[in-house]
Amino acid sequence: MNNNYYCVIMAGGVGARFWPMSRINRPKQFIDISGAGKTLIQQTYERFLDICPQQNILVVTNEIYKEQVLAQLDGMTEKQVLCEPMRKNTAPCVAYASHRIYNENPNAVMVVAPSDHIILNETLFKEVIGSTLKAATENDWLLTLGITPSRPETGYGYIQFCNDQPSREDKRIRKVKTFTEKPGRELAATFLESGEFLWNSGIFIWSAAAILNAFKNHLPDIDGLFSEGKNIYGTSGEKAFINRIYPLCPNISIDYGIMEKAGNVYVLASDFGWSDLGTWGSLYEIREKDTHGNAVIGKNVMVYDSNNCIVTVPHDKLVVIQGLEDYIVVEDENHLLICKKQDEQKIREIVNTIKIEKGEKFV
Repeated sequence: MNNNYYCVIMAGGVGARFWPMSRINRPKQFIDISGAGKTLIQQTYERFLDICPQQNILVVTNEIYKEQVLAQLDGMTEKQVLCEPMRKNTAPCVAYASHRIYNENPNAVMVVAPSDHIILNETLFKEVIGSTLKAATENDWLLTLGITPSRPETGYGYIQFCNDQPSREDKRIRKVKTFTEKPGRELAATFLESGEFLWNSGIFIWSAAAILNAFKNHLPDIDGLFSEGKNIYGTSGEKAFINRIYPLCPNISIDYGIMEKAGNVYVLASDFGWSDLGTWGSLYEIREKDTHGNAVIGKNVMVYDSNNCIVTVPHDKLVVIQGLEDYIVVEDENHLLICKKQDEQKIREIVNTIKIEKGEKFV
């Protein structure tokens, strides 16, 4: 296994759209939300154990989740958990991990991946990651994984690639032309029809040197802050240093801050059974369904005259559902959600209202 290969797992989100199962004190990455027998972060961590040395896997998370990370990931040490004192989006997160890794190994090549995605074809995923790690080792590229779209999805970002600039190393790698954030349905349908667009998976591959050079060019304020820690990373002073500079970082994503601006961005097109599990609807897509299209988790659920619903309730709870069409029904710790699937994007707003009107104990 290549000792220059590293993995950074981003695990700081709260997963508000998966309320009530996902809560501030236990976000969706720490839950077996897919019914696989392991939490999402455990699945992500174990996936990368076959790609890079265990000691080269870092988790970036909010400091309030540090103990959950250590409890759920076998072999993970405190040194491998990078704690953010506050949420500042993905650019500061990536900058922190990249500076720490480069400080340890200037020849490092890294994968940056969310902790809460589903990968159904793990064999193909590992092959794709291997190919992009090789390409990032040999080229000064910022790579991302694009997913061949199967429908005009409005909940994902899209990547347009150039047809006439394939990589010599892997014909699936193309130069990126444009990024588009969550389009409307009509535009998404146009993207699908053109054959030139991929879903943006949010998984990145690059050398530590290449991404730090990109920070210097496109986000110099963030790079300047983290560069001050050159002699501090890995020491007892690291936490105090990070706590001091994080409030000074702008709240910006790596996509907007770097990927949409850099000229050396490439995408590898693939289809390894990916879902970002961003909503209950995306979970519905991958769950087994009965003959009426209902995806049910719960040993004592009785469904009548209902179609295309997703139901998740405790196994000891008797639940009877009658006459529902395309609904989300979720109960967790005496919190109950009943919502139309088509309105699931409103769940985040609902959670914010609950926080204001009912208090943080409910979120």
